[in-house]
Amino acid sequence: FCPACRALQPPGPRPDLFRLMDCDRSFRIDARQLQRRFRSLQRTVHPDRFGQRPPKEQHYSEQHSSLINKAYQTLLNPLSRGLYLLELSGVEPAQETDCDADSAFLTEIMEINEKLAESKNEEVFEEIETLIKVKQEELTREVTAAFERDDLQEAKKLLAKMKYFANLEDKLKTKKIPS
Repeated sequence: FCPACRALQPPGPRPDLFRLMDCDRSFRIDARQLQRRFRSLQRTVHPDRFGQRPPKEQHYSEQHSSLINKAYQTLLNPLSRGLYLLELSGVEPAQETDCDADSAFLTEIMEINEKLAESKNEEVFEEIETLIKVKQEELTREVTAAFERDDLQEAKKLLAKMKYFANLEDKLKTKKIPS
């Protein structure tokens, strides 16, 4: 907001999502604090509050609201938060090919994919869902430790593995939706 006239101003060109959400630039975040900040910011700039304002301010309000949603979603999700931290550190984004050397891991992913493709059984889906959840929690702990050691290359490799599990999770969700 303009300090003199209190008119809403446009968002900056490349805002730091951590700063916007009042969080430390860290992989470890307080989800409750993030949610409180999200709600507070949305109450302040939500487009519904700017219906009687000039069109320019209405537009800025939409931009801010969209940015706040993006920041919240990015920082709430461990995978996107980790990728964003790598980006801020100037590290190339994690690619799934970053874990190609780990043949045991790739075999595990392939086996889960096959099980998922072949099955139509709800019990098997739940078993896979539990496995994915456990693996993602394990990887999240490892990524947290890697970032805390400032081992960005290790974090990048682990995030690439997380991408595989995120893809499996997406496949599982589409399998569970009745056609």
